[in-house]
Amino acid sequence: MDIRDDEQVARAVERTVQEFGAIDILVNNASAISLTATPDTDMRRFDLMHDINTRGTFLCSKLCLPHLERAANPHILMLSPPLNLEERWFAPHLAYSLAKFGMSLCVLGLAGELRTRGIAVNALWPRTVIGTAALQIAMQGASPEDRRRVRSPQIIADAAHAILTRDSRSFSGHYCIDEEILREEGITDFSPYRPADVREQDLLPDFFI
Repeated sequence: MDIRDDEQVARAVERTVQEFGAIDILVNNASAISLTATPDTDMRRFDLMHDINTRGTFLCSKLCLPHLERAANPHILMLSPPLNLEERWFAPHLAYSLAKFGMSLCVLGLAGELRTRGIAVNALWPRTVIGTAALQIAMQGASPEDRRRVRSPQIIADAAHAILTRDSRSFSGHYCIDEEILREEGITDFSPYRPADVREQDLLPDFFI
């Protein structure tokens, strides 16, 4: 579906309920990225990032709420960074940062709005760069060696599982980092998540960390 299209999103939510009977979890992961300075950011790209990142997160959350309210342990999880309003996170790529932090602001607002309904709203972000399709965009021009200094998406999947299996009524409004969440679960060996010949200290830190 096109997450910018209200009707398509509404149909997707309803079809999900028809197929599976309920919605227990919503993961807002869809994002557009363009790491460009203000003079180099055309407004079509600006609008695309905001329509997908911030508006898409708000829309999907809004439309899933009636179904989440009926779930036993409902969670909304944003793949977005901790709210850190420092100049260094905005100056190099203002348009993208505005759109991405918009997702994090949704966590702040929805966590407070939905707390009495027992719906958890949290964010998850990696400490290191993750080897995803988005990496190909974000690291254009990087050397092949740098492109290998990343972790596999499995670390995000494992951290998300840890969050989504917690009690929604007692764990909400948190900006989680993958490593920290896994350490709380007793996992301290992160070597399975990186190439065997790449040292832990050589991994690339992610944006906003």
